[in-house]
Amino acid sequence: EDGGILDDLIVYLLAADRYRMVVNAATADSDLAWLERLRPPDARLRPRRDLAMLAVQGPHAREKCWTALPELRAASEQLATFAGAAAGDAFIARTGYTGEDGYELMLPAARASGTWQRLLAAGVRPCGLGARDTLRLEAGLNLYGQDMDATVTPAECGLGWTVDLAAPRDFVGKAALA
Repeated sequence: EDGGILDDLIVYLLAADRYRMVVNAATADSDLAWLERLRPPDARLRPRRDLAMLAVQGPHAREKCWTALPELRAASEQLATFAGAAAGDAFIARTGYTGEDGYELMLPAARASGTWQRLLAAGVRPCGLGARDTLRLEAGLNLYGQDMDATVTPAECGLGWTVDLAAPRDFVGKAALA
């Protein structure tokens, strides 16, 4: 209500009445509680705790994914940046949230270990959150909890461009931001 940022989640439009939302693991419970309070009676929220996400980022990420997971190539080769597509029981997205090109793979958790092994065999090298945060810093991308949180408005952290105050559409926090 006061214009602060609750999360830097990603929402994919899958169909006119269907979305996939990717929230931060650290804020998932509070995000879901917030969304549940705002949910209209005819909408449904379905947390997918049965899924895992692997992010493969970097200059050769796409080619390494196709080497490791050739079954994903048809669904992902023509993906534009900030787009995603279903690929069987998986979902592949090209968000580049580290500032590098690549893919985010969302798949059944039971398949994560085997998929990870295939990626390693294709030359994908693991890195930790510190490396991810460094990439985001180098790319000038904000990180939730460091650059923004519920006490920081989009304007205060350089994300004012993401908020359309001129549109007639109302949203939570619009009055405070205006």
